[in-house]
Amino acid sequence: MANLFQLKARMIFVLAALFIFFTGFFYLISFAFEVNPIYSFVLAGFFILFQFLLGPVVVQLSTGLRYLKKGENPWLEGMVKALCDKAHLDVPRLAIVEDPSPNAFTFGYSAKGATLAVHRGLLERLNTEEIQAVLAHELGHIRHRDALVITGISSLPLIAYLIARSTLFTGSTYGRGRKGKDNAGLLILVAIVSYIIYIVGQLFVYGFSRMRENYADAYSAFLTANPRGLISALSRITYGLALAPKEQAGVRAFYISDPILAAHEVKEIADKGDVYDLNRDGVLDEKELSLAMEKEAESTWVRMNSLFATHPPTYKRILLLKQIEKEMKTGISNEKQLYRLI
Repeated sequence: MANLFQLKARMIFVLAALFIFFTGFFYLISFAFEVNPIYSFVLAGFFILFQFLLGPVVVQLSTGLRYLKKGENPWLEGMVKALCDKAHLDVPRLAIVEDPSPNAFTFGYSAKGATLAVHRGLLERLNTEEIQAVLAHELGHIRHRDALVITGISSLPLIAYLIARSTLFTGSTYGRGRKGKDNAGLLILVAIVSYIIYIVGQLFVYGFSRMRENYADAYSAFLTANPRGLISALSRITYGLALAPKEQAGVRAFYISDPILAAHEVKEIADKGDVYDLNRDGVLDEKELSLAMEKEAESTWVRMNSLFATHPPTYKRILLLKQIEKEMKTGISNEKQLYRLI
C-alpha cells in the first residue's frame, strides 16, 4: 500500500509523463510532415474537445440506459440523496440499465451534470449495505471528477492510434518511384512510432484509472463508514460479471468493476474450486471467493494481466478495504487519513 502523498506523486508523475510524451510526439509528427507544431496542438485540442462532447452520448447509446422519472424508484432515490447530503454533493441524475449483471457507473464532467446509472442486476442481487457501498463508490468518482480526467487523458493515446492507422494505410499506397518509396518509408516509420506511443500511453492511462478506482473505494469506506459493505459487494459483482455477457469495451473504465478482468479472475479461481470451497457445498460464497482472490494475488499471470486493466484486481481492492476497516476500528474516520492507506 502507498500513502496519500505517494499516490498523489504517482498521479502527478503519470500526468507529467503523458504531457511530455505527447508533446514530443506532436513535435515529431510536425517535423515528419513539415508543418508548424502549433497546428498539431490545435488539431489535438479539437479532437479532445470532440471526445468530451461525444463521450456522454457514446455511453448512453452503448449501455442503453433509461433515465428514471422522479418518484419512479423512491428507495433508490432516497438512498442516493442521503449519501449526497452527507457528501455535500448535488444529487446526480439517476438511470437504470435493464441488464442482469451487477454493475454501476457514472459519467458527466461536473457534479451538477453527472449521471449515476445502475444495472437491474445490481439492485436484484446485492443487499442494502452492498448497494449503498457501490453508490458511495460512484459518488466518489463524481466528487473526484474522474470522468473529466480520464476522458481527457485517454484521448491522447487514441490520437496516436489514429495517426498510426492513417499513416500506415497511406504509406502502403505510395507509388514505386524513389520519391514514393522514401515517402512510404517515412510514413511507415511514423506509423510504427505512433503505435509504440499508443501502447505506452494506454498503459499510463490504465495505471491512472486504477489509482482513481482506489480513491473511489476509499471514499466509499469513508462515506458509509462500512468498508465491509464494499468488500462483500465487490466479491458478488466480480463473480456475477464473470458469468454475464460482456459490457461494451469502450465504457469499461466507467464501471465499478471491469467485466473482462472479472472473467479472468473468476476463471483462475474456478479451476481450483475444490481448494477454495471450504464448506464443500459445491458453491463459492462471498467469504470463500474473497479468500480465493487474496490467495490468487500470488499469481504472476494475474499481476501481469492487471497492467492492461482499467481497474485494480479485486483482491487488491479487498486488501485495501480490509486495511481501511482495521484503521477505522482504531478511530480513524477522516477522509484524508483513509486515503493515506492507498
